[in-house]
Amino acid sequence: MISASLEDYLEFVHNTILEKKEIKAIDISKAFNISRPSVSEALIRLADMDLIIYEGRKGIKITKKGIEQAQKTVKKHKILSDFFTEILKIDREQAEKNACKIEHVIDDEIIEKMKKYKESKLENNEQS
Repeated sequence: MISASLEDYLEFVHNTILEKKEIKAIDISKAFNISRPSVSEALIRLADMDLIIYEGRKGIKITKKGIEQAQKTVKKHKILSDFFTEILKIDREQAEKNACKIEHVIDDEIIEKMKKYKESKLENNEQS
């Protein structure tokens, strides 16, 4: 099982690679305001789980397994955030903040039920 903080780092690595194609430990250190040694330790753990390839100063690459894990987290985050804003009418900032906390602990089954509920609710509103 991957911890919430490691999942956050993996998600950040994934999104950064999508945006600018390259990432180094210093980028994570700055983004999360944590020390370089702490980042290196976390990256080694992610590499041990075969989620990234970490080669020190050469940078970080994400594995297929890492991409799948990061995409799963991103999907959960989006479903939660959208549910909070569209169904519960919570403002976007608060929705994002809470989605980021909950995405690490919520079961896939609950996420799917939230997604289906939102879709049916929105579909019913369109028919009205």
